[in-house]
Amino acid sequence: MEFTFTEEQRLVQQTVRQFAKDKLLPNYSRWDRGEKIGRAEIREVAELGIFGLRVPEQFGGQNADFVTCGIMNEELSRGDFNYSLFLQLGMMIAELLAAYAQPEVQAEWLPRMATGDAVMAIALTEPAAGSDAANITTRAVKTGDAYVLNGEKASITFAGNADAGLVLARTAKGGARGISAFLVPFDAPGVSRQVYNSAGARLHQRGSLFFDNVRIPAAYLVGDESGGFYQAMIAFDFNRALVALAALGAARQSIDETIEYTKGRQVFGKPLATFEGVAFQVAEYLTLLETARLVAYKCLWLKDQGQRHTQEAAMAKWMGPKVSAEAIHACMILHGHYGYSMEVPLEQRWRDVVGFEIGDGTPEVMKGIIAREAFGKAYTAYKE
Repeated sequence: MEFTFTEEQRLVQQTVRQFAKDKLLPNYSRWDRGEKIGRAEIREVAELGIFGLRVPEQFGGQNADFVTCGIMNEELSRGDFNYSLFLQLGMMIAELLAAYAQPEVQAEWLPRMATGDAVMAIALTEPAAGSDAANITTRAVKTGDAYVLNGEKASITFAGNADAGLVLARTAKGGARGISAFLVPFDAPGVSRQVYNSAGARLHQRGSLFFDNVRIPAAYLVGDESGGFYQAMIAFDFNRALVALAALGAARQSIDETIEYTKGRQVFGKPLATFEGVAFQVAEYLTLLETARLVAYKCLWLKDQGQRHTQEAAMAKWMGPKVSAEAIHACMILHGHYGYSMEVPLEQRWRDVVGFEIGDGTPEVMKGIIAREAFGKAYTAYKE
């Protein structure tokens, strides 16, 4: 079993880490204080290739392996946790469009995604269907050569600034088996948006999307009718490891900053780092973060090998954000009153990471998936 990155992957790691330090970290608080990210900043980070990681090469992408994608996601988050969502959503949608979309849809959207000219969203969650995602009520009705879409989506990342999104809508009865996926341009007549005032991750402009008799060409159906839910769940599997790595990158950056701070801070005539009450906390969280990190990379390695990785994905998604939020909180305390200040990025990182204990599946849902994989579907508490 190999636990090291390839030479090429180490170069990617070094390049993205330097970019995150030089370009992202100095601007981290801008988007949290009310300023909206512009397309110039998005195109700058697009030059790293993060938007085209899973876009096929014929459409201008890289078709990178999943472990490399994880490395980039982790390193971006050292500078700005929120940039990782550009990578994650770009990967998920590119994966689904490349596998299931009509050729004309691929030709129109995948090149724009690869260059960062199209910011994309995934619209699954609804006001009354979050964890119970198979019970969505947004409907798409076939009328001639188009589908007419009606409904509301809630808590959607990039609701305020996405150009288009993959929208899951009901086309038939039957729970998960009646759900289809559509590529929907958000400038289409009948689409409206509402951005939330979120506690963290404000760059994402999380909010609601409303569809009022929105006509979508039939060619924008992604995959077969009623197959959308299962297609999306395949992408959610590997993305849960990416969510974990984003949180872990932010936490590890916080630990590194705390190590330097406590080495320089003098207390009772000695560096704060020499006290076991401080050093042992850092040691504990370094261990927990590395444990979660290994599970996440194992998940992505399994994906690269074409092997099942559902349980590992759920493990990473449950553990990664949890221990990351706890580690960042400990770093705030170890900085004393300075750590409670908005002059350092710790409190913002904590607010940003906590939200992703919920997003892409709550801890309870993740534990349910782990238990289902261990005990078997016959013993699960819920049915699709």
